[in-house]
Amino acid sequence: MARKQDRDPVLRDRLVELKESTGMNWRRFAEYFDIPYRTVQDWGRGERVMPEYLLRLMEYKIRMENLDTYAD
Repeated sequence: MARKQDRDPVLRDRLVELKESTGMNWRRFAEYFDIPYRTVQDWGRGERVMPEYLLRLMEYKIRMENLDTYAD
């Protein structure tokens, strides 16, 4: 399957907002979810599309562990 840059900017934007809501940097965010840093970096840049179900699980985990304390 050919890669298209920024195939889903909505998912990318949601990921960036989620990361920012935690106050973590990209490296710490990747470590927290035990996902390779390069993968998370590619998702954040829109170079790869992350699975939507994974983003939903990440959002859920952040909410359940009250890590979104930096959210407005």
